[in-house]
Amino acid sequence: MHTRRLALLCLLMAMSLPAGAQNQNLAQRLGYPADAKLLIIHADDLAVAHSEDMASFEALRQGAVSSASIMVPCPWLTEVADYAKGHPDADLGLHLTLTSEWKTYRWGPVAPRDQVPSLLDPQGYLYPDTMEAVRHIKPEEAEREVRAQVETALRMGIHPTHLDSHMAVLFANPALVAVLANVAHDYHLPFLMLKIPGTPPEMTAAFKSADVIIDHVFMASPPIEADGWLSYYSHIVKSLTPGVSELIVHLAYDDAEMRAVTVSHADYESAWRQRDFNVMTSPEFRKVLQVSHVTLVTWRELGKLIPKP
Repeated sequence: MHTRRLALLCLLMAMSLPAGAQNQNLAQRLGYPADAKLLIIHADDLAVAHSEDMASFEALRQGAVSSASIMVPCPWLTEVADYAKGHPDADLGLHLTLTSEWKTYRWGPVAPRDQVPSLLDPQGYLYPDTMEAVRHIKPEEAEREVRAQVETALRMGIHPTHLDSHMAVLFANPALVAVLANVAHDYHLPFLMLKIPGTPPEMTAAFKSADVIIDHVFMASPPIEADGWLSYYSHIVKSLTPGVSELIVHLAYDDAEMRAVTVSHADYESAWRQRDFNVMTSPEFRKVLQVSHVTLVTWRELGKLIPKP
């Protein structure tokens, strides 16, 4: 399961976007010099567990991450909603969720189950694997669920700054990409959008000229030795080129709760997330950002470039 998921994530997350005129000028459109190196450090998976929330909130408090995104179907959503109300300036997006990947800790859709049957595995949960989900999901039901997640967040007082896709499901084929783009357009939000030179035009047919396209996206993927975590992330930062990039991290404390959530998973499990937290909040990593002349930015800033009705 994880092998196929990681193959898709590696394909989608570690790529450059075409250097069109809009991309070249994005830093300037944000008010920075054209050669500025701008970085969104983005904490995924809020609401999946209390441990995930507490570590991510602390990293946000420290300014160690500049953005985060929320999994609306997950049990700790109310905790994140409470945080969002108390921190209205926090850069919180929605990590649109159409999979439920853990072995013994599962969740289902937000929309009524009889309205999204293609999203459900034989046990009645969201599919655990990206490619398996993509084989079964009907795009119209995916859109119904995605809109339900956005509306649920809004009802709970969360005002998302952007949209992205958990486990890359909404990047998998043209119909699902269109779901992400169409929902983002309707709510006037920027969204994580990935294009590779030579991408078939049908994959980007739903995009609009006003959409904000960031230049690079990075996310750790196996294998990384436990003692090489700081070096891994430092290399990414030192290698950044001018433009707007995103570094996706997964933060949690390596405690009993998180070990239970991620049991039997070698990748992105409890200790992995603790190492992400340790590096992002470390003085050593902060120093790397400083000496590399990297400026942290947010999706909220990018959202100001989206025309409002």
